[in-house]
Amino acid sequence: MYKTFGPYFLMSFLFKAIHDLMMFAGPEILKLLINFVNDTKAPDWQGYWYTVLLLVSACLQTLVLHQYFHVCFVSGMRIKTAVIGAVYRKVGPSRTPGICGSPTPNTPSLGRRKTPAQNSLPVWGWTAHGGGSGPALCCWLSPGLSLSPQNLGPSVLAGVAVMILMVPFNAVMAMKTKTYQVAHMKSKDNRIKLMNEILNGIKVLKLYAWELAFKDKVMAIRQEELKVLKKSAYLAAVGTFTWVCTPFLVALSTFAVYVTVDKNNVLDAQKAFVSLALFNILRFPLNILPMVISSIVQASVSLKRLRIFLSHEELEPGSIERRPLKDVVKRPQVQSPVSLLVKRLVGVSWRTLLAGAGPALSCPSPPSLSRPSLATQGSVAYVPQQAWIQNNSLRENILFGRPLRERYYNAVVEACALLPDLEILPSGDRTEIGEKGVNLSGGQKQRVSLARAVYGDSDVYLFDDPLSAVDAHVGKHIFDNVVGPKGMLRSKVLLQGGRSVPEGAPPGAEWTGVAAQARRGPADGHSCPGPGLPAGEDEDSAADSPLVGSGPRAWVTSACPSPPLSLPLLRPQVKLSVYWDYMKAIGLCLSFVSIFLFLCNHVSALASNYWLSLWTDDPVVNGTQEHTDFWLGVYGGLGIVQGIAVLGYSMTVSIGGIFASRRLHLDLLHQVLRSPMSFFERTPSGNLVNRFSKELDTVDSMIPQVIKMFMGSLFNVLGACVIILLATPIAAVIIPPLGLLYFLVQRFYVASSRQLKRLESVSRSPVYSHFNETLLGVSVIRAFEEQERFIRQSDLKVDENQKAYYPSIVANRWLAVRLECVGNFIVFFASLFAVISRHSLRAGLVGLSVSYSLQITAYLNWLVRMSSEMETNIVAVERLQEYSETEKEAPWQVPETAPPSNWPQVGRVEFRDYGLRYREDLDLVLKHINVTIEGGEKVGIVGRTGAGKSSLTLGLFRINESAEGEIIIDGVNIAKIGLHNLRFKITIIPQDPVLFSGSLRMNLDPFSQYSDEEVWTALELAHLKSFVSGLPDKLDHECSEGGENLSVGQRQLVCLARALLRKTKILVLDEATAAVDLETDDLIQSTIRTQFDNCTVLTIAHRLNTIMDYTRVIVLDRGEVRECGTPSDLLQQRGLFYSMARDAGLV
Repeated sequence: MYKTFGPYFLMSFLFKAIHDLMMFAGPEILKLLINFVNDTKAPDWQGYWYTVLLLVSACLQTLVLHQYFHVCFVSGMRIKTAVIGAVYRKVGPSRTPGICGSPTPNTPSLGRRKTPAQNSLPVWGWTAHGGGSGPALCCWLSPGLSLSPQNLGPSVLAGVAVMILMVPFNAVMAMKTKTYQVAHMKSKDNRIKLMNEILNGIKVLKLYAWELAFKDKVMAIRQEELKVLKKSAYLAAVGTFTWVCTPFLVALSTFAVYVTVDKNNVLDAQKAFVSLALFNILRFPLNILPMVISSIVQASVSLKRLRIFLSHEELEPGSIERRPLKDVVKRPQVQSPVSLLVKRLVGVSWRTLLAGAGPALSCPSPPSLSRPSLATQGSVAYVPQQAWIQNNSLRENILFGRPLRERYYNAVVEACALLPDLEILPSGDRTEIGEKGVNLSGGQKQRVSLARAVYGDSDVYLFDDPLSAVDAHVGKHIFDNVVGPKGMLRSKVLLQGGRSVPEGAPPGAEWTGVAAQARRGPADGHSCPGPGLPAGEDEDSAADSPLVGSGPRAWVTSACPSPPLSLPLLRPQVKLSVYWDYMKAIGLCLSFVSIFLFLCNHVSALASNYWLSLWTDDPVVNGTQEHTDFWLGVYGGLGIVQGIAVLGYSMTVSIGGIFASRRLHLDLLHQVLRSPMSFFERTPSGNLVNRFSKELDTVDSMIPQVIKMFMGSLFNVLGACVIILLATPIAAVIIPPLGLLYFLVQRFYVASSRQLKRLESVSRSPVYSHFNETLLGVSVIRAFEEQERFIRQSDLKVDENQKAYYPSIVANRWLAVRLECVGNFIVFFASLFAVISRHSLRAGLVGLSVSYSLQITAYLNWLVRMSSEMETNIVAVERLQEYSETEKEAPWQVPETAPPSNWPQVGRVEFRDYGLRYREDLDLVLKHINVTIEGGEKVGIVGRTGAGKSSLTLGLFRINESAEGEIIIDGVNIAKIGLHNLRFKITIIPQDPVLFSGSLRMNLDPFSQYSDEEVWTALELAHLKSFVSGLPDKLDHECSEGGENLSVGQRQLVCLARALLRKTKILVLDEATAAVDLETDDLIQSTIRTQFDNCTVLTIAHRLNTIMDYTRVIVLDRGEVRECGTPSDLLQQRGLFYSMARDAGLV
């Protein structure tokens, strides 16, 4: 980093050194000015000359300082871009356990690894120099004071001794701060990782009514985090106390030693206020030194974590031998030791074989495959078992960065059975697909994933059980049109891993296990499709192809684009209510106590300096001042009052910030968990993760610090104005106009800065979302060799984010130069009025007035910066509260209407004219459903894609509330009771088996309601006992995020074990056996028949053979019940059910 960005920091150091040397001009000119006031014979032009010199000196300092600031902040921005780019590029080829151990690694942790570093480095750049100027000035200050013609002599060494004594104290504090910072980051990573899992698995939490259990888990981690934050807050309070008091202690010790060592030492105005001006130069660097230490500690901890991450082992590019297709003279042979036979048992991971073999490249090879063990010829396409869908239009998901070949594209969509889905989607193939494909069903996602691979027109295809989530007739269609002997991939090399046999597939189809099929076309061994044509067809045959042409299938060009994503409305300013809400979160009493202590601190500071001016004007009698002990005692007493007030407000603000942070996080977590599923489908997870990471981090760490800085700057500016007016009342003529000018510039800047901050926040979320999306689909991206395209996309998103960040840097400089000019004119007028009124002014008052005016430039600048920081950071509170105003689910508990604890006893479910829609502005997806299911009945629910099968279960669990009609369970209207009262009493085995990181036992029983014996019994019935018994930790076996260290089938069996534990009267199976092999499917079905014999079972079925012995079958079509009756009766009617059974090869 230093090699790359070192020259920029060197340049900024030179600017800073020049500025710091120029800062000594002010006190020197002040000394000349005080001499001028004392010398009644001095000509007036000298005073005016000194006044102009002060103005010129101050303006030159301003220009040099802000050139330095600009270089530092731009360097920080470049470093931030470089860090994000390095982390993103590392993810592509990374081979670390954290990345490759699962397809869904701890994304927020990686995101957090860059966030503290990228936020600290720009600040660190200038604060390191700003704080570093403190020690540098100490070195220059000592000789500067001691070598003055009328100096304080060796007494200055007392002040230097105070500074030196502070060094080891601050070193200890810095080490402790680093320790707490590391602990805080660890807790924060754990919390964000858990929140990411909760957001990814929110549907499962709602179906099982587990929100409270996971809320408690988050709060337990948060409590540990707050403990560390509280220790850091106490440390920060002590740090603030030392830095604010140090300049005063330096002055006090110097003056005390000077007047006590020799009674003839007279403390006059020149000595006191020139010394004070020099000490005040120290005050600002020492004040920001805590922030410097904090920023450097944060940056060093983050950089260390980044270094560890970037140093992880990477995949070897040569581990897969990729040969061009022209080298192929015979079928590719898979070399030993890879076996292409996978037993038909749950737990044998075909995904691991794919990964080890190389095309997916998502995990390190098994030990035996450490050497290159596979050669691939030509390009590779991969269809994973769990489809990965981008947050993009459906068309872009299929094209996947390739140019559109319209005819071929139409053929692919037709072959992958997507045409009926496109008729349902509001904007056809231009419909925006939500994150992780939330607005598509499992089958639709799988078909889009398949279409992406087919459209890629690759040479080698890897299919990992791609038809597990599709209906029987769709599976047959895909088999015939894509992978069968007459399908689009008939001339391709195909590796197919699967547990699901498409019902109705030809008897000789090799689908179970893995089949290496080298189907060759003409004699040249390969047939390349022409542009826009289905594979294997020539131009003539395509001309007459029914897949191309006009009519219903020509939807590609006519589909209307989906509406663009709208950015949050940028409000003109932060409402005062946001500040009031933050004060209430702190506690109103604590807030007002803090303000009172700030006031006490600054009043005592003003009083001590005014007392010093009175002391310096004390007449000299016989070469000495009388009552020296009295003057010194009061001066020291006022300093003690100041120190107590500083410690008090530091403690109250820091602890108040912790209180506010705890309450705001608890409210946010509660409001998010209470939000309906529609909210999570509309809101990108990047936005929510951003709230729980960046915005909460701002509330945790930044806001209390900014409040202290803002209040300190505000009272310093007010104090300086009071002193100037006290010394030269004529300044009242000029201060209000300058104040008005200052206010106008400040408001103009803050309005722009606030909007830029909001734009920067809005443009930052896509960076997180894209990072998350990349990690989820890293195996697909590598298989298609699309890493470079995704890196370019990431860079573009970072650039968009920086487009909002860079103007804010420039705006800062624009503001600072103008404000410092206002401050410089205050210095000019303070000294000018002092020169005009020199005959009526005391020298002590002139020294006090000008020394304060010399500070006002820095404090004015800092006040605006802090008021802007305050407003831009308080936006975090506003953003945390945004979700309190969004739509919420029905109450979890309604005590008045709570059903009896043994409800439901029978399990009778009655749909009365039931209708359901997903949003108010959409059509009904279920219409006029009138069905009564008696207790103990086994009912299958079937229908083609989009028929409303899953919508029925969503309505039963009240994931979506009814639009009309009602559902009655055992005489209770489910709309009248609490959601948890309902969801605890119904059990579902969902289509996507979701596990959370934690023990296996926690995944089965998060509330710890059941004994170990009951858990083992459930595992035995779910056919998992032998597997779990063989694990070293048994029930305490740690599941990785998403349960990725278990196979999909094993995860499905864990979901079955959950259902067996709950043993409710009503069980819903939503394609529950789609991911397991036929043998395990039979075991699950037999378990359900025996263990849920007296329960009502509703099964959404793709495999019709699993429901042929059910009591009844309900056939849905376009949201309505078309057929209902026993399977045998429906087959005799030769309706929809009969046609589906025929497609499945059952009749």
